[in-house]
Amino acid sequence: MVAKVRWLMLISGVTTLIAISAVIGVIGYRVFKGEGSAPAADVTALLPKGSRIIATAVAEDRITVTVDTGSGIEIRTFDARTLKPAGRLRFAIEP
Repeated sequence: MVAKVRWLMLISGVTTLIAISAVIGVIGYRVFKGEGSAPAADVTALLPKGSRIIATAVAEDRITVTVDTGSGIEIRTFDARTLKPAGRLRFAIEP
């Protein structure tokens, strides 16, 4: 009976040790493998003459800028890490 209990305690201890090392391994991986901070970018986005920025917003990894141009309103999106343009949505008034 004592031998069985020792055997079960040994199995339980090894399983606990493996689980703890897995958790520590995942935490270490996430700490050292993180993307880190991107280098500071200096970007100038050109707007059409006479346009003005109405609003800006940040959502997840995108920056959105709402611009009022002479022909209508458009929403421009940029990647937050690289500040490269990701897309443009134009709104026009029906004739």
